[in-house]
Amino acid sequence: MSKKIITLHVNGKDREVAVDERESLYETLRNELRLTSIKKGCEVGECGACSVLLNGKCVDSCIYLTVWAQGKDIVTVEGLKDETNGDITDVQKEFIKQAAVQCGFCTPGFILKAVEIVGANKPYTRDEIKELITGNLCRCTGYMNIVTAIEHAIKHNMDKLGIPYEVAPSTTSFDIPDAEKEKMLKDVLAMQNNDVTKA
Repeated sequence: MSKKIITLHVNGKDREVAVDERESLYETLRNELRLTSIKKGCEVGECGACSVLLNGKCVDSCIYLTVWAQGKDIVTVEGLKDETNGDITDVQKEFIKQAAVQCGFCTPGFILKAVEIVGANKPYTRDEIKELITGNLCRCTGYMNIVTAIEHAIKHNMDKLGIPYEVAPSTTSFDIPDAEKEKMLKDVLAMQNNDVTKA
């Protein structure tokens, strides 16, 4: 089947790509645009490893056709940054601080889901957060550190909005030395962009 040229708005930039009309957004972003934070997991929209943000909402890119994404704002982990200083986001900082990362394969998908949750500007409870992340699977962490990281990211956002929000007591917060945090940050960023699908 012949390909057609379309324009996608990805991480703040317009990108022209030639796509098959049957091609998934996952295939286009990872294979054509080399955005390797997007991982191939279940390929049926059940695990969240291939998540991207479309107009601020998490979508499983493995079951979303590229042609459907025309005219939408697409964001991957490579495009995340704090709008005030260009640093990594509060969500990413909390994933590091709360040790919510292990092998890193599912991390980009969870981070994008967390960005969506925090962006809703709602003081979600722990149980509500657990329900909201059910579309993302992790085989390493047991989820508690991920939930705690999202709670703390919500608190940062609620503080900015002047809305009271209490993080539920947890034993998963760690006092990590600054030098170790710097190393973890480099590791997280490397994992998010590392091609581990063939491992």
